[in-house]
Amino acid sequence: MPADFNWAIGGEAGDGINSTGKIFAQALSRAGRHVFTSKDFASRIRGGYTAYKVRTAVNPVQSVVDRLDVLIALTPRTIDENLNELHDGSVIIYDGERTTMEDVEIPEGMIGLDVPLKRLAEDAGGAIMRNVVALGAACAVTDFPIENLDSALEKRFGSKGKALVENNKQAARSGRDYVVSEETPELPYSLETTDADYVLLNGDEAIGMGAIAAGCKFYAGYPITPATNVMEYLTGRIEQFGGHVLQAEDELSAINIALGAARAGARAMTATSGPGIDLMTETFGLVATSETPLVIVDVMRSGPSTGMPTKQEQGDLNMLLYGGHGEIPRFILGPTTIAECFWKTVEAFNLAEQYQTPVYVAADLSLAVTEQTFTPDTFDMDDVEINRGRVVDEQAVDRWQNEKGQFQPHALTEDGVSPRAFPGTSGGAHMSTGLEHDELGRRTEDTEMRVRQVNKRNQKVETARTEEDWSPREFGEKAADTLILSWGSNEGALREAIDTLAQEDIHVRFLSIPYLFPRHDISDAIETVDQVIVVECNANGQFADIVEHDTLSRVDRIIKYDGVRFKADELATKIKQKLVTLTAWVQIYDLLTSSPINNQRGVLDAVISGPWMEWWKHWRIQATVQMTRLLSLGLAARGRLEHTCTRMRSMVFTDGHSPLEPV
Repeated sequence: MPADFNWAIGGEAGDGINSTGKIFAQALSRAGRHVFTSKDFASRIRGGYTAYKVRTAVNPVQSVVDRLDVLIALTPRTIDENLNELHDGSVIIYDGERTTMEDVEIPEGMIGLDVPLKRLAEDAGGAIMRNVVALGAACAVTDFPIENLDSALEKRFGSKGKALVENNKQAARSGRDYVVSEETPELPYSLETTDADYVLLNGDEAIGMGAIAAGCKFYAGYPITPATNVMEYLTGRIEQFGGHVLQAEDELSAINIALGAARAGARAMTATSGPGIDLMTETFGLVATSETPLVIVDVMRSGPSTGMPTKQEQGDLNMLLYGGHGEIPRFILGPTTIAECFWKTVEAFNLAEQYQTPVYVAADLSLAVTEQTFTPDTFDMDDVEINRGRVVDEQAVDRWQNEKGQFQPHALTEDGVSPRAFPGTSGGAHMSTGLEHDELGRRTEDTEMRVRQVNKRNQKVETARTEEDWSPREFGEKAADTLILSWGSNEGALREAIDTLAQEDIHVRFLSIPYLFPRHDISDAIETVDQVIVVECNANGQFADIVEHDTLSRVDRIIKYDGVRFKADELATKIKQKLVTLTAWVQIYDLLTSSPINNQRGVLDAVISGPWMEWWKHWRIQATVQMTRLLSLGLAARGRLEHTCTRMRSMVFTDGHSPLEPV
């Protein structure tokens, strides 16, 4: 049996797929196993294919992979959707008594277990428990102690009464006993349990938990996939710490209400997705101009417009960087793991108040909906530090008053940060406006004051650039000739891909970028390598464009925008393809530059028609054809040819589609 085990349940929206998957993930977690989940769900209440996948191992897992060992198929489509991940020996659990499943065909080499899920559930108390029967069958298939499932069932149904919990336990045992009693072939799966203690949570929950830990006292939001769970997590919890949640009528109201709470002195936050950010942008400018600390979470999804609300994408980066009329100072933090969703939220509140500037937390759907296990000390509250910035009280307020005793909330300072007085502070009464203003916050069109206030607001970002640590997270081989750059939820899949490549003696360096603005200067890292590959989930390579802009270097791109997250084995393959491409190009270049001038055309002909013919069938030869044309025009001087080859080499990866890339 492989070190990891991969399980899934699939059916239609409304079949209880999500709750069933989470119950099994919790059972595995409580059994001391690491868990990493993935959800595929349609943006509708009922109908449409939905699946919940769980990857589990005794050691940490950070990504999904293209392999399924056990599949609970509630519909024939579930099997079809997962054929490419099923393998010889995979077990498919289904209910052959259902009309839609009675003629189901189990692919050759796989093991079909026909379990009467609905009938057994009815015997245990109700057909609605058929998925729990399937979980019991999965316990039998994997030799997983059903007592661990009991614990998860108690957590899920405990609030609904003991009788319901017992019915579900009986349903699970009926599924297990049915599989055990049937003559099934010997199965290769046995899930080891440990005494380890893990926390299981998703990115939205981690953001909510981070907000509470950071002292957030007010949240205003409007439900939108995939950010709604932030509000759901906070509701009923933040009140225990003196906070409040308000569901607004729309995103415009949400950010304006949160702005009001922040002006009143509360740590405040709102969360939304791309369409909500569109609506919030005007108020975002007011937040920055009034120098109000506010945290805004953008849980990205596929766009534009309504797009695919339940699918993965990292397409909002340019909007977060440049959105809003005029020039607006801001910070953008991009958590790269579920644990970082917690810590970056804490950091966002500190930055917002230290620099009196709005802070975006740029998460994405894969982070938001994925459940993963962590040791409890990953979220050690003793490590949480709260910095409320330059807040002044009655004893210090007079330092920031003018000669008339008026408080100056927009005082010009060397570092750009002005004093902040909460409402009710004696001597600290003031106003602020979205109009350009003077140090008192009063509107002005004085040209000199306009320039000084703009410079002051921008200076806060420059001060933070030098005062704070914006370093990337680093993995892999530091001395490698290839550098991988990425951001957001891709980190886990890339780390596993890098480990896979290292086993094949292929070594790369990986920088995971958690700070999108301001950014760490990676010019030195790029100058020391032969190839740079940027990995991200959008169509245009938005972060790759930023890297090229910042470093004046061309980069290669691995992009994906089909709504599905990257997988570890997928990335390992794509990175190898890029490395092969570069290697082939260098070989061609070396052949050319090491050959006599009068033989270079012959070298190119040999490359196209000689022993590399089979290789070229699978690769575009645009670059070689371009060189052939240049030679035919009579560019005989070696220096000119070498210059042309070097220039073309730098052009190979300008748009993410190498001239030598597979067709």
